[in-house]
Amino acid sequence: MLSGYLEEDQQWMRQALELAKLAGKRGEVPVGALLVQGSRCVGQGWNQSISQCDPTAHAEVIALREAAKQLGNYRLLDTTLYVTLEPCIMCVGALLHARIKRLVFGAYDAKAGAVDSRFDILRDTRHTHFIECQGGVLKEECAGQLSDFFKPRRHRHQVR
Repeated sequence: MLSGYLEEDQQWMRQALELAKLAGKRGEVPVGALLVQGSRCVGQGWNQSISQCDPTAHAEVIALREAAKQLGNYRLLDTTLYVTLEPCIMCVGALLHARIKRLVFGAYDAKAGAVDSRFDILRDTRHTHFIECQGGVLKEECAGQLSDFFKPRRHRHQVR
């Protein structure tokens, strides 16, 4: 174990960070996600809402879509989703419907996080499915990537 988190979780999160970097280079909010079953990645995604002109094109949703096609099933049982930012309400809903087993995320999202920060959707006992969750894996790197992306944008907005 490294820093209290599984080494495997950190390795997958580093790959998600690479996907987030790709999103940032394309002008998208730098969030990356990958879905793992066993020891293999079955789906990956990065934010593409701007380029796809699609409000549902979050990294998590794209990873779920790719995995469902690859596995031939919309139920993504025994999978773990790694994502660099705490998922929003829409994405948490998709994770529940897909029946993923486990969620691992990096940075917390005080504005829209639906796991711990703003909302606590996964712990609602009315759900018929429970998702194991681990937040804060490589949170400094994940949060730093987002800060670096938004810093020049905030500065431009203040100058105007």
